[in-house]
Amino acid sequence: MSARHGRPLRGLMSSKTSPHFEGYFGRMFRSLRPATFGANEAETAANLGLLADAMTAAPDPMKDGQDAEEICCSLNAALLRPRKSWRTFRFRTTSGWSSVPTGERVILRRDLITLLGGAVFGVPVAVRAQLKAMPVIGYLSPASASPGPFAPNVAAFRQGLSEAGYVEGQNVAIEYRWAEGQYDRLPALAADLVGHKIDVIATSGGPASVRAAKGATSTIPIVFMGTSDPVGNGLVASLARPGGNITGISPMQTELMAKRLELLCDLVPQARVIGLLVNNEPQTERIIRDVQEAARAKRVQLPILKANNESEIDTAFDSLVRLQAGALVVAPDPFFGSRRDRLLALASRHAVPAIYAWRDFAVFGGLISYGSSLTDNFRQAGAYVGRILKGAKPADLPVQQPTKFELIINLKTAKALGLTMPPSLLLLADEVIQ
Repeated sequence: MSARHGRPLRGLMSSKTSPHFEGYFGRMFRSLRPATFGANEAETAANLGLLADAMTAAPDPMKDGQDAEEICCSLNAALLRPRKSWRTFRFRTTSGWSSVPTGERVILRRDLITLLGGAVFGVPVAVRAQLKAMPVIGYLSPASASPGPFAPNVAAFRQGLSEAGYVEGQNVAIEYRWAEGQYDRLPALAADLVGHKIDVIATSGGPASVRAAKGATSTIPIVFMGTSDPVGNGLVASLARPGGNITGISPMQTELMAKRLELLCDLVPQARVIGLLVNNEPQTERIIRDVQEAARAKRVQLPILKANNESEIDTAFDSLVRLQAGALVVAPDPFFGSRRDRLLALASRHAVPAIYAWRDFAVFGGLISYGSSLTDNFRQAGAYVGRILKGAKPADLPVQQPTKFELIINLKTAKALGLTMPPSLLLLADEVIQ
C-alpha cells in the first residue's frame, strides 16, 4: 500500500474541506472503521485514500446541501457494494464534476437515502451499524503503569483482543487505570472508568480489582484475569455459570500455595523454618491458612511476613535473617510482581532460597517458580473481552482455568546458593535454566 493511499481515514477531513461538509459529515467519517469494509483493511484504505485525494483536489469544495447530499448518497452506495464491484466514484463540486478513475462509472443520483437533519443523513441500517462509535475497554490494575514485569501481560491481553478481531487504536480503545500498588485507590479508579462510559472492564491483580469494579457497576461486563478462587471470593456463582456481569480467567495461583511449600521442602529438606511473604491485604487470609496447613504436615515453622511497600519488604528480609529461616515462599501479588527485581536482589544478598508463582522470577535469577502461564491467562482474557464486545454475555461465559502448570528451575542460582537439585525435581521441571 503506497504512502499516498495508506493514510488514516480521518485524512478525508482535510483543511481544504468546507465547514459545511465538516459540520454535516465530520462525525461520520471519523467513526468509520476501515477494517470493516472491503476485502481487507489495506485495500479499503487505498480506495478511501483515492477518494480523499479526489475530494481535496477540488478547487472549491462543496458549499450547498445538494452537493453534500450527493456525496453522502454515493459514499453509502460504494460502501454497500462487495469489494470486487467497486466502480468509479463521482461527485459534484461548485467547479464541476470530480471522479476517482477506478473503473466503470456509477450513476451519481441514488434513491438510497432521504436527507434528515443532523450530522449523518438517512444512513441505511447496514451502514449505520458500521458507523458505531469505537468501543472502549477499561483496564483496571493495582500494579504500576511503568513498563517492566507486567508489560508482557498487557501485550498478551492485546494479542487476545487481536485474535478476536480488535486492535487497539484501530477499532477499539483502551482506558488504563493503575493503582501503583495502592489497593485503596481501586474503587475510585473503577468509578472513574464507569464515568467514561466504557463498554467492558478488564481487571488484573486479584479479587480486590474485581470487587472495586463490581462496586462501581452492576451492568457493565467485567472480565477478570489473575483472580484465583472467584467462587470462594464471592465474585461468581459458579465456574460453569458465573451469572451476573462478571466472568474471566482464574490462574489458580492461590490454590497452588501449599504445593509451592512442598516443592521448597523437597529442594531444601534441612530447612526447619520457612517464611511466607504476603501483602497485607484481606485476600491473603486464605493463602496463610492453606500454607499453614501444609507447613504443619511438613513439620516446619512458618513465620508470616507482611509487606505492602518497599521498606516493609526490606524489613521482612531482615526478619528472615533474624529468625534463621532456611527458605521463603513469596505469595502471588501484583505488588510483589512490580517489585520483582528488588525481591530477587534481597534473596540473593541474604542467600535465601525462595519459590515464586511466576515464571519471569526464575528467568531473571530466582531459584524456582511454579504456576500457570500469566501470558496465557491474559491472552485468554483478551479473547473473552472480544467475544463480549461482539455480543456475548458474561453470565454465559464459563470461568476458564489453566490445565497446565509450569515448574521452572534456575540451576545457576541453585549453584550460587550451594544447593544440589534433586533429580526428581529436575525430571518434573518444564524448563531448566543453566
